[in-house]
Amino acid sequence: MTIERPIPDVPPVGLAALDRRSRDIFRRIVDGYLATGEPLGSRNLSRLLSVSLSPASVRNVMADLEALGLIYAPHVSAGRLPTELGLRFFVDAMLEIGDLSPDDRSAIERQISGANHPRSMEEILTDASGLLSGLSRGAGVVVASKQDPSIKHIEFVPLEPGRALAVLVGGDGSVENRLVALPAGLPSSALIEASNFLNARMRGRTLAEARSAVEEALAAAESEIDVLSARVVEAGLASWAGGGGEQPRQLIVRGQANLLEDLKALEDLERVRLLLDDLESKKDVIELLGRAESADGVRIFIGSENKLFSLSGSSMIAAPFRDGEKKIVGVLGVIGPTRLNYARIVPMVDYTARVVGRLIGQG
Repeated sequence: MTIERPIPDVPPVGLAALDRRSRDIFRRIVDGYLATGEPLGSRNLSRLLSVSLSPASVRNVMADLEALGLIYAPHVSAGRLPTELGLRFFVDAMLEIGDLSPDDRSAIERQISGANHPRSMEEILTDASGLLSGLSRGAGVVVASKQDPSIKHIEFVPLEPGRALAVLVGGDGSVENRLVALPAGLPSSALIEASNFLNARMRGRTLAEARSAVEEALAAAESEIDVLSARVVEAGLASWAGGGGEQPRQLIVRGQANLLEDLKALEDLERVRLLLDDLESKKDVIELLGRAESADGVRIFIGSENKLFSLSGSSMIAAPFRDGEKKIVGVLGVIGPTRLNYARIVPMVDYTARVVGRLIGQG
């Protein structure tokens, strides 16, 4: 399993800068934070260490770790918590990631695979998002390119002078409507002619497959279709194709309510409120997940390393998934507080991405 990590603004501290005692104390502070969210003080730390060390000696080590920017004191006379830089250092240099148990693998396979009947890509992705949410107690997120179904029927419906409704019915039963501007003085017969022209050339094909064929046919169809009808066809193509822009993306988020659990203070509630606001900003979430598409494996984003979570102080663990042709078609992951259980969630996200990719490849 490969883990790719974004480069933080501040270079991580080298592991060589910490001796064994410092690493042990730092790990205990991080482990305590990931488990409970609470700071650890020198007295409790001295009891947890494998070697005998006085609270005063522990405080000296903590002062060194604080000077390195790895830990901080949330309150006066409080224990210490890891900083975002400290968490990044821990994830990059000290995190020990195991493998999923056979039971965990079976549970993921069973929930995503569902019954033994063919399932749509959206059903698979929705189940994957819900699964990750349930297993992580965070928000499960998936972003993928919207499928381009085959076309069953096309029709232009006049609305008022200068406008018509372009209706595209997909082979999967989906219906898309677009408003189309019409040339001045267009007779109703031109709409019928344009619909017949498109239906003869696009039925059974996806929009991507049919667009170039229709454009070529238009160029050579002077005797088959008049100029005004051709302009209607071109307007419909431009409308359905989004004006030649990027392929539309769908975002699936499950488990936002999980983020409201285990709140310990008012600042936690404010952090979660900001995170929920972030998740409502679909464009930003899609952009962030898109950054993980270039990764060969799991990618971990922590706190202000990305602008989306700069206020809420959240983390995301994400991995791309591929279709049967090994082409990356989407990204899935988990969003939650920075004290996510990284060691458990990283292999979970990685395996879920592989299962989703296999199921999509079979479709």
